[in-house]
Amino acid sequence: MKLVFAGTPQTAVPSLEALLESGHDVAAVVTRPDAPAGRGRRPAASPVARRAAEAGIEVLKPAKVRDPEFLDRLREIAPDCCPVVAYGALLPPVALAIPRHGWVNLHFSLLPAWRGAAPVQHAILHGDDMTGAATFQIEEGLDTGPVYGVLTEPIRADDTAGTLLERLAHAGARLLVDTMNGIEAGILEPRPQPGDGVSHAAKITTEDARVDWAAPAMRIDRLVRACTPAPGAWTTFRGERLKLGPVRPLAGGDPLPPGALRVRKNEVLAGTGTSPVVLGEVQPQGKRRMNAADWTRGVRLTDEDRLD
Repeated sequence: MKLVFAGTPQTAVPSLEALLESGHDVAAVVTRPDAPAGRGRRPAASPVARRAAEAGIEVLKPAKVRDPEFLDRLREIAPDCCPVVAYGALLPPVALAIPRHGWVNLHFSLLPAWRGAAPVQHAILHGDDMTGAATFQIEEGLDTGPVYGVLTEPIRADDTAGTLLERLAHAGARLLVDTMNGIEAGILEPRPQPGDGVSHAAKITTEDARVDWAAPAMRIDRLVRACTPAPGAWTTFRGERLKLGPVRPLAGGDPLPPGALRVRKNEVLAGTGTSPVVLGEVQPQGKRRMNAADWTRGVRLTDEDRLD
């Protein structure tokens, strides 16, 4: 089939790679406009745009998907189908109607669970044992369209949103190609999503990522892993922000008041609403990431110091 692929972040690149190798004709790529990146905050092309340019594929960067110039170009290309992975913008009906097989999204959850912007983060945050990916036909509702195919993936005890999303991105790329093959062959029909089991995964903000040390250790562990690498879990120490890498709940440890710190050998314990957690890497404001034990040696903890 002739395809126009829509995607933006690095998460979408494995799917673009798989489609380029699949035998389908990827005629163009749609991605978000260049955005400020790096310390200099200079405009930079998205990972998908860079990979498409390397492959010599036309790159379309509409400010809005309903822009007439973009829609006219899409009609000229006349794609059979538009596969989508983490594009980052809603598609209006006028765009959805152009490809004869519609737009097919690869979503990183087992729909109808965790519809929305942050399915992987919410699966970890809520303690799910299993997640996966699904391909579905995009319609006007948010992630409500009928499903073509699914795959499952267990969530490991030490998974961060980053590690889990990387596995799903590669496994999902194969699912997306299989879906394109099935649509082309006329042997794959999408099935409506169940009416029950619906949950929503709103974007996790920086404020959502602040640790409440009065929460149970398990809740804090899940929050930090769900927010790694983005937006990044954090707390404050001596009035300044301190970013946190994944922590480890300490089974059977002597309780500490919430936010209290204790150095034990080469470990740094932080008190929670239940048992303490062992801090991993931390990043003080304006400094590099470092092991928590190295950090405490530098700041010279006092008995009054707390994480807030």
